[in-house]
Amino acid sequence: MVSNEIAPIPIPPGATLLEYLVNWNMTQKELSLRLGISTKHVNEIIKGKSPITNETAFKLESVLGLPASFWIGLEASYQEAITRLNIITKNEEEENIARSINYAEIAKLGWVAKTRAIQTKIENLRAFFGIASLEYIPKLIPGAFRKSSIYESSDLALATWLRKGELIAQEIQTEKYLKSKIKKAIPKIKKLTMKRSEEFFSNLISLCADCGIALALVPHISKTHANGAIKWINSEKVILQLSFKGAYADIFWFSLFHELGHIYYEHNKKETLIENLDPNSRIEDEADAFARDMLISDKDYKRFISSGLITESGITIFADEIGIHPGIVVGRLMHDEIIDYSQFAEIREKCTFEIN
Repeated sequence: MVSNEIAPIPIPPGATLLEYLVNWNMTQKELSLRLGISTKHVNEIIKGKSPITNETAFKLESVLGLPASFWIGLEASYQEAITRLNIITKNEEEENIARSINYAEIAKLGWVAKTRAIQTKIENLRAFFGIASLEYIPKLIPGAFRKSSIYESSDLALATWLRKGELIAQEIQTEKYLKSKIKKAIPKIKKLTMKRSEEFFSNLISLCADCGIALALVPHISKTHANGAIKWINSEKVILQLSFKGAYADIFWFSLFHELGHIYYEHNKKETLIENLDPNSRIEDEADAFARDMLISDKDYKRFISSGLITESGITIFADEIGIHPGIVVGRLMHDEIIDYSQFAEIREKCTFEIN
């Protein structure tokens, strides 16, 4: 492996030049006068900040009597050593990044090929992210990085999760995005809440695609700390990405409508908007309100609460009247602390479909 190589210590040709000046009792200023260059330039050559060009090498041949090939050779060896050291250093940095990513977890999901070799992991991760070096991940997916260090495993996990959403979205053909299409699609989407998860997902993708939205449902991976995200590809297509970790159906649908709210209000069109990273912001409140109102209107909800029919049959009848799954009503009641989380648990269902 490259990281196991012993890197040569780069010695600038200027160090050899300085030795000759000391031996000959020649100052840098005197050498500059003899070479016809500035004293500053001579000093930069000695410190390795400026290279010995071919022209300077021939001047040194005239002044010091050593052939130009000698100086050219020293400079070439120095540049080779610097390049080699940079390669080794960069590879070590990539190894640190690769080790900070839970490779085994995403390999199990089939996102990358299984391997134990660190260099193969690096190559596979480069291909997964579509980059020449893992160091470029923050530039590719800047929204995932809110801290200064690239080695934070939580940031890298989030970047990995977001990248998978991008890859899924690339395969989804969408119509041109129009804001007006979203509210028109809401009744059809609400009807899908009545279906089992393995039955509704393909229809849901199609309904979103008709609105210009590429819906990417991506398995949850550890340390992501995000339920959803949106990213505008351009003015005509937006990615809506949701995390799936065996969530209850009411949580899934609220998260979906929450992200639809961000899209409808066209929040943060210039960068990736990640749910839960700033839960107390104004735009999060707006998206929450959109989800609540679109799933259960405030008028219908107040009418149901005032009826006093908060029973299993009452919930089922109310849900049927407004055309949503009764589990969504239960979830709303739990969130508002009107009922305990142990009540009506049999009405809530979990999303059970398998995705890769």
